[in-house]
Amino acid sequence: MNANISAWAIRNPLPSVLLFVILTVAGLYSFSRLPVTYFPTIITPLVKVTIEQSGATPTELETEVTRRVENAVAPLTGIKKITSTIGQGRSVTHIEFELGVVSPDRAIVDVRDAVTKIRSDLPAAIDEPVIERVEEEARSVVTYAVSSPGMTVAELSWYVDDLVTRSLQGLPGVGRIERVGGADREISVELDPDRLQALSLSANAVNESLLRTQIENSGGRSDLGGREQALTTVAAARTVPDLAEQRIALSPHAAVRLGDLASIQDTVAEPRSFATLAGADVVGFAVYPSQGASEVSVADAVSGALAELGARDTDVRFSLVDDNFTYTAGNYASALSTLFEGAALAVVVVFLFLRDWRATIVAAVALPLSIIPTFFAIELLGFSLNILSLLAVTLVTGILVDDAIVEIENVVRHRDMGKSAWRAALDASDEIGLAVIAISATIIAVFAPVGFMSGEVGLYFREFGLTVAIAVFFSLLVARLITPVMAAYFMTGTPPVEKEKGSFILAYERLLRTSLRWRWITVGLAAGSFALAMLALLSIPTTFLPEEDTGRLTLSVELPPGSTLDETRAVSDEIVKRAGQVREVEGVFTRAGASISGLEDVRHAVILIDLSHKSARDRSSFAIEAEIQKSLSSIPDVKLRFLNARGGRDLSFALLGTDGELALEAANAIVEELSADRAFVDPAIDNAAMRPELRMQVQADKAAMLGVSPAAIAQTIRISTIGDADSRLPSFTDGPRQIPIRVVIDRNARDDLPTLEMLTIPSDDGTHIPLSAVADISFDETVSAIERLDRERRIEIGVDMAEGLTSGQGMERLLRLTSVRKLPEGVRLQATGDSDTESTVFESFAVAMGSGIMLVFVVLILLFGSVLAPWTILASLPLSIGGVAAGLWLSGSAISLPVVIGILMLMGIVTKNAIMLLDFAIEREAHGLSRMEAVIEACSERVRPIVMTTLAMTGGMIPSALGVGDGGEFRAPMAIAVIGGLLASTLLSLIVIPSLHLIVSGFGERAARIFKPLLQSAEI
Repeated sequence: MNANISAWAIRNPLPSVLLFVILTVAGLYSFSRLPVTYFPTIITPLVKVTIEQSGATPTELETEVTRRVENAVAPLTGIKKITSTIGQGRSVTHIEFELGVVSPDRAIVDVRDAVTKIRSDLPAAIDEPVIERVEEEARSVVTYAVSSPGMTVAELSWYVDDLVTRSLQGLPGVGRIERVGGADREISVELDPDRLQALSLSANAVNESLLRTQIENSGGRSDLGGREQALTTVAAARTVPDLAEQRIALSPHAAVRLGDLASIQDTVAEPRSFATLAGADVVGFAVYPSQGASEVSVADAVSGALAELGARDTDVRFSLVDDNFTYTAGNYASALSTLFEGAALAVVVVFLFLRDWRATIVAAVALPLSIIPTFFAIELLGFSLNILSLLAVTLVTGILVDDAIVEIENVVRHRDMGKSAWRAALDASDEIGLAVIAISATIIAVFAPVGFMSGEVGLYFREFGLTVAIAVFFSLLVARLITPVMAAYFMTGTPPVEKEKGSFILAYERLLRTSLRWRWITVGLAAGSFALAMLALLSIPTTFLPEEDTGRLTLSVELPPGSTLDETRAVSDEIVKRAGQVREVEGVFTRAGASISGLEDVRHAVILIDLSHKSARDRSSFAIEAEIQKSLSSIPDVKLRFLNARGGRDLSFALLGTDGELALEAANAIVEELSADRAFVDPAIDNAAMRPELRMQVQADKAAMLGVSPAAIAQTIRISTIGDADSRLPSFTDGPRQIPIRVVIDRNARDDLPTLEMLTIPSDDGTHIPLSAVADISFDETVSAIERLDRERRIEIGVDMAEGLTSGQGMERLLRLTSVRKLPEGVRLQATGDSDTESTVFESFAVAMGSGIMLVFVVLILLFGSVLAPWTILASLPLSIGGVAAGLWLSGSAISLPVVIGILMLMGIVTKNAIMLLDFAIEREAHGLSRMEAVIEACSERVRPIVMTTLAMTGGMIPSALGVGDGGEFRAPMAIAVIGGLLASTLLSLIVIPSLHLIVSGFGERAARIFKPLLQSAEI
């Protein structure tokens, strides 16, 4: 059947040619439409529930809000995990559902229904819960700063919130627009505490009065004058002076002007965050892409829209201060460059062996005809051009030409026998058909399971595995349909030339005969080398991903609990100043007011340090990071941590337990033990710091006797110091805008303890009682933030590894610590971040590898019609391990995800040598040669195409192994592992596989002689 396909194509070339013309055009069109992203698009059913309660402590929110939300959603079907982050006045719960079990639309409906059912159980003072589906990508594409000499900070902020946001959100692929820094305009009503006390008023009473008077509501209908009229009640002040004239009731018969109680200003809200560029304040905005959008296209669309805005508003200037798409675009360009370079090297190898430009062109055509239609297929599957799909394309560069090389080399061999090109193509394609199909089928069998790995990890690598499998499938079609046609009609016949065997072939035959004579020793030595290779491989350290020089450093800044925003500004300004002195630093952008995980707190900041491109500097970003870290080490009382490209640390894990105090004690013990080990650098507990607290301990008996409720005390304190909840603030109308009115006591009074003690609390009978009469005020401390996972407290611990050590080695050392082996009952350790992903990915790949080997075994049995031949072919797999270990050891690379991908690739490609040898040997034996002579002739005839294909694949991967360009650090370890394994496997396969074939075949014959009588008697 295999021969008939190629023979049919040779006799009827037009259908095959037209098929690939159509596929090529479709592939080029799809390539122009494919989105360019960094990671594959994963649309996970993820729902976020955000509940805010101004002034509430994390402990209070955990008990009264977060636990109730978690308990409400926990029984829902298909939940994978529930994570919660609780800060001052804010609780955020993420509910992640299992992929494929619950749709994103169903997930948000289920969560909304669950929260609605418990709404009455939640505190009355909370804002309405915000329930939303997380649809945009986790990282922004671009961040811009906006400046204008004619606008204030508040005006610039409104310009971003209103005009810029409206202009950008309609663009294709644009998801969320988040303002960075800036200030919100508000009307500040700062009450005089002395006047309040003299008039027996509270801040709460003033706030409630404004809520009742600042209204403009329509209601009612009249037919006055013969026409239907809508009735509108208007009482809101239109200007700040009008607001000052508002009357605040003291009693049914007395009132006071608001202006006599407070200082009223049209100003901005108290800042809780800021953004700076090179130390200067900026108002900026970050653009997040929607899921599946091309990062490069979104960045280009945003740039074009801002150019139009800048042309219209000439006094406004937009500056790009941070971007993630440049590295994505660089990785894309670098991958394509690597693809072209690898293809050129593979073609050069073919020419050096065949010395025939026509044959070389026939082999070279296989590359574009295999790769271009692949783009058409992956667009149909909804894939993108990302780091993994591009890795797949560059990885198969040498493999795609492999089938064509095998075909064309055999055609050349038959042509050299004196046959015409047409007859040589017919006979050669017939002879080599089974081997070509077997080689491609084994590669597809290896990578198909990767494309169907389960879970989120499976979705990430689905694009990688299926892209490789699809490309190899198209290469098989090219080898069976196009290569024979081109060989038949494009190549020329040559007169037969008797070629003497070269010295290499003669030396190889002598070595082969010797190894076959001592076949058991040969196989035994191979087994011993495999054992040594495994020991060497197990001694190589592991890590999740190799560190990449992305041209950007991310620094997390954390000040002590209780630090103010001004103190955070002073520290960040000093960091910016010192970092800016490094010559490779091109810009420093600061975002203060939130941690890298999104926890809002004025003592946190994230500093992004942009470096010149790695091609323009003489040292790596890691060396620059070490220099900056050394220069910042003298800044006191500040935790400074450089994060990796994923926003985490080298090693991260968490302690989980229902008893938060017990988990924290265990975490402190682990951190103490880690600090004593020089292998670990700067171990720290995240978000577990205690913050100072002014505690108002209500005296229940006195409060009850005086008719003062604890709720009234809490509300008065909250409104007096920070104002009412944002959703309940009275508003001031200014044209199309609603400006909130925030009622608080005077700033100096808020910071004065005696004044706070004299705040008046309304009682049930209308009198006002001083706070000190019903509450004891003391200084205390409370947790600054709380993290939870699956309804348990989570204490997150992060640590970096000393130079020369990997995260895998760190995890091994961690698990041997006494404090870890003796964790308290009810407390457990769980890897997080990269550490968690590493184990999950490696386990998934182990399953995929096992499935791939089983599938390869089945495919080989079906193709060869034998149970024994596949065992001989699969024996080439362990022969490659020594080369992998040697390549990693010589290059100093750790076993990482790219290396695992490379080993997976080896499983598919190293079997080709054994397939080519056994296929020819079995055929020669069928023509009457002895098994020994058949093996020798097969090795002698197939050594050239085996070496050719090996060197072609090696040449195709050399650009990746050099690690040049963006993303080169990710591709290099993989290519090194593949090249090492491929070379070792080729050298050993040419010696070991023939000996193993003789042993296995002899065993099969003896087994047949033993069991044949038994089978015959069973038939009788």
